Amino acid sequence: MPSTSRTKRIGMIVPSSNTCLEPQSYRILGDRQDVTIHFARIPVTRIALDDSSDKQFDAEVMRDAARLLATADVDVIAWNGTSGSWLGVDHDRELASQIQAATGIPATTSTLAYMDAFASFGTESISLFTPYTQDVNSKIINAYAEHGLITVADHALGLSDNESFARVTTDELRPGSLKLAASAPDAVVYLCTNLFGANIAAEIEEQTNIPVLDSVAVTLWQCLKLANAPLLAPHWGRLLTDS
Repeated sequence: MPSTSRTKRIGMIVPSSNTCLEPQSYRILGDRQDVTIHFARIPVTRIALDDSSDKQFDAEVMRDAARLLATADVDVIAWNGTSGSWLGVDHDRELASQIQAATGIPATTSTLAYMDAFASFGTESISLFTPYTQDVNSKIINAYAEHGLITVADHALGLSDNESFARVTTDELRPGSLKLAASAPDAVVYLCTNLFGANIAAEIEEQTNIPVLDSVAVTLWQCLKLANAPLLAPHWGRLLTDS
């Protein structure tokens, strides 16, 4: 178990065109002084179901980025991207295993963080909100179903340019979120680490009494767990707290 005597260091591998997860992760941490986050970028610009898109998530590229993060003596390394949601949970399990083997540091991914969250909170059904195209959503729904998770409703914004995802506003998130919550899932899931879903989590939870799980918050939650650090404030999703 990592030492509790020093500031925890979290290493995150980041899609190059992502402009959300770095500022959002620090925004979620607020004024905490017990944790710092350190980032390494890999080339990712487009999300689609084809070979050129899939090659962006090559394990060798991830390992190289992880080795750089390891030189900062981080306590955990996360691939902070949701590609495993359509490439498959087993893909990310193998990826995390390779990162840990290459660095000797505990590793996770956004997809594995979600799997842990669903298991921890007894989540059996979700409503899914993504910025992706509908065919990507369908692949995610099928991949989740293989692990016993039912998607009762989904909403896809139809975007494929990764940089554009962070431009989606709260006003654009709200109507689809409320509609998804009306399907009475165990949780509403904002699936994309370049989507500012955490900004609206508390509002949707208050209005609907449905828990909200945002990718940036869930990945940070998992990293804090692995680093043996305190978890998150309720504002970022009430399931992700210490209480």
